[in-house]
Amino acid sequence: MNIDPDDGWSLVVPLKPLALAKSRLTEAAGARGRPRLALAFAQDTVAAALACPEVRDVVLVTDDPVASVALSALGARVVPDSPAAGLNAALAHGARAVRESRPGAPVAALNADLPALRPSELACVLQAAGQFPRAFLCDAAQIGTTFLSAGPGVELRPAFGGASRARHLSSGAAEIRLTGVDSVRRDVDTGDDLRAALALGVGPRTAARWARVSR
Repeated sequence: MNIDPDDGWSLVVPLKPLALAKSRLTEAAGARGRPRLALAFAQDTVAAALACPEVRDVVLVTDDPVASVALSALGARVVPDSPAAGLNAALAHGARAVRESRPGAPVAALNADLPALRPSELACVLQAAGQFPRAFLCDAAQIGTTFLSAGPGVELRPAFGGASRARHLSSGAAEIRLTGVDSVRRDVDTGDDLRAALALGVGPRTAARWARVSR
């Protein structure tokens, strides 16, 4: 299933209200620094995604007013999380919003916590995903999922959270087996995850925010 480069991918990026996001980073970032760091992660993720030549647009699904303003300023389209029923419902809602205006659009869900994301590595993942009706990329721990795609006319059927690699495999999605795309796998939930992302090289907003938090 090849994706027309003139059409391009729509990426759906979900984001919790910042007050609730990244709770496991509280020890590393502090109660005040944690939501600001979560926003910086999302900003660097969206900026890198929009810089990817395979990406046509990014739809952010969130009810957070601060994140809505910050991410729309980067060029993301903000869709309210009207289902308010968790991560997978938000992703399915975002995919539907894309296809209301572009019925044949290829759609992919992408985590909002990929602060080291490289546009070139995301392009490789999207090119590989275009060969399958549905495909996913597991996270660095090889347990979860950071990316799930659905080609034109195919339902996304997200099953993120916890051991989602196994669930996406059992749902029939093809696993993308690429090397050299570490930045697309490196989501950040814990202090150790953040240190690994920093070692890869995070985006400017995360770097600046971490410099303030870690003083």
